[in-house]
Amino acid sequence: MTMPTEQDMILAVAKRNSLFDGVFYYGVITTGIFCQPSCSTKQAHPDHLRFFPDIESAMTMGFRPCKRCYPAGNDPRHQEVINLARHIEKHAEEKITLESLSKVVKLSPSRLQKAFKDTFGISPKHYQDALRMKKFKQDLKQGSQVTTAIHASGFSSDSRIYGETLRQIGMTPKTYQKGGIGEEIHYACRSTHFGVLLMAATEKGVCCVQFGDDQGQLIQQLHEEFPSADLKKSPAQDSIELDHWLEALDQHINHNAPRPNIPLDIRGTAFQMTVWQFLTHIREGETMTYKDLAEKIGKPNAVRAVGTACGKNRIGVLIPCHRVLRSDGGLGGYRWGLERKQTLLNNEKQESNL
Repeated sequence: MTMPTEQDMILAVAKRNSLFDGVFYYGVITTGIFCQPSCSTKQAHPDHLRFFPDIESAMTMGFRPCKRCYPAGNDPRHQEVINLARHIEKHAEEKITLESLSKVVKLSPSRLQKAFKDTFGISPKHYQDALRMKKFKQDLKQGSQVTTAIHASGFSSDSRIYGETLRQIGMTPKTYQKGGIGEEIHYACRSTHFGVLLMAATEKGVCCVQFGDDQGQLIQQLHEEFPSADLKKSPAQDSIELDHWLEALDQHINHNAPRPNIPLDIRGTAFQMTVWQFLTHIREGETMTYKDLAEKIGKPNAVRAVGTACGKNRIGVLIPCHRVLRSDGGLGGYRWGLERKQTLLNNEKQESNL
């Protein structure tokens, strides 16, 4: 089922409209809780809301179910599983096994696994990894270096964090190197104040956002980027929410709406993905130099490589490489033209001062 527009969902939450229960769920980033639209909990600011088509999507992003509206249902059997989810949250940074969890709810490991997946759509392990990923991103936003954030969030190694990142929001570099072989990619275009905008997505999320002056040229570039993929123009009724995402991004660019929380299908080397992940935590209205970015990711001598990674970013605006400048304050480069980069920065600075 296609979700309503973001504005309709914000309105449904504000009015606690029960007609939308089960149609979508919303999470509050300041509390980490997700609810039904009709939930009677205290209203959150619209900028703090994130919307999901189902419970699994909310849990995969590290949100926990509300104790007031019971988005997973008020069945007593569900309550045990909800309590287990909260137990995992409290011990997310520790090593947790099915055997140890089974002692908490007095179920066999196999029954526990089935009950958890039946209720939330994901396994206890995947939920723990989602919570760890959430903490990892929070630590990065607060200025921690990548290696510090990795271990503080409970991941045992760099390879675990990159593997988890790929599992959640990206295809493997190997698939990308083969030109997207076996991938089905849907795309759509729209005219904006910045020219023609093309957005493309796999079943996992947006893999490409490009700006240009000619729609045909952008589509040709997409074919060159993924020569072995099955590229299809997105119909509105398709299961991929591409048209909804495109509308949300268009509203953000053209009408100063909040930056949409859109799932991304990122692909690149481990270093590139580290840079791109960090870029998503630079807030609107703020900028950072290439040198500062290199230091933040724990690679102070990799300033040139950071600049190259920014230049290879294929997901414009959603991965905001336009917020990275030269040390002297100059714009540096921008894949989609310096005029667009300056306009984006001016708009964001103006919006942040309102």
